[in-house]
Amino acid sequence: MKRRDFLQSSAAAALLGCFPAGLSAMPRDRTPGRLERRPLGRTGQMLSVIGFGGIVVKDATADQAAQRVREAIEAGVNYFDVAPSYGDAEERLGPALAPYRDQVFLACKTTQRRAAEATSELEASLKRLKTDHFDLYQLHAVTTPEDVDVALGPGGALEAFLAARQAGKVRFLGFSAHSVEAASTLLDRFAFDSILFPFNFATWHAGNFGPQVLAKAQAKGAGILALKAMARGPWPKDAPRTHPKCWYQPLSEPAEAKLGLRFTLSHPITAAVPPGDEQLFRLALELARDLTPLTEAEAAALKAQALKGEPIFRYPRTA
Repeated sequence: MKRRDFLQSSAAAALLGCFPAGLSAMPRDRTPGRLERRPLGRTGQMLSVIGFGGIVVKDATADQAAQRVREAIEAGVNYFDVAPSYGDAEERLGPALAPYRDQVFLACKTTQRRAAEATSELEASLKRLKTDHFDLYQLHAVTTPEDVDVALGPGGALEAFLAARQAGKVRFLGFSAHSVEAASTLLDRFAFDSILFPFNFATWHAGNFGPQVLAKAQAKGAGILALKAMARGPWPKDAPRTHPKCWYQPLSEPAEAKLGLRFTLSHPITAAVPPGDEQLFRLALELARDLTPLTEAEAAALKAQALKGEPIFRYPRTA
């Protein structure tokens, strides 16, 4: 094993085994009356610990979208994330967010891996969201080595990202990924400003999925944003889908959902994006008014619970 790989695996093992996980080194703005804010890596931006995922306004009416955005702003949310693959979410979010655009950090994503297509999608997203720039633009849902090679290779999407940054259409560059392999490779091959990745108590403990990426992102100085903090596991076979916007079974009971959020945000992670279900998003906002790092006893109990279930992601992936 190479020394660098050994050090990274050792750091991941330390993260897996220790709790609380070193929040003392992260500046935290805990102003009374608003959501805690934390720095996003080296960007200089302070983001609310709860982010607004665009799926919250998918299929909403204009009035519903405006109300949901207004509630989030009033609760202290300043981080919004959307993508063209989220149905009509961009069309709904753009008008609803317009009155607050200069107050928020707006992130968008593209699944396109080649420069021409990524440029076209970026321009379309800017129009739908009624803005002249994105604060963060991300490669979306990178999973395979082929995704990475195409996006970062000649004529790949990264070329479009760099041109857009030069033109002032995006400020920072990042990615979302759903595999340890893809996230690790992306971090090694380009100095991305941020990552958006599943950091969840069940995948962490039962799936060995997450510690490696968190350790590497910290080493690279990238801002760390979390998906799936409120995920329980796959939907049980034949179970009713009580939350149609969730492809996984969410933590919907308040006490469990709070533990899930506390697990994720007990790590040096800037923000968690809750499920796109509007009721679960409101629950996250309510719970986030009083989030404290897990104690060692709580962390041990949550680990024991995780090991009894099935995670939605594993590393290495199984067939």
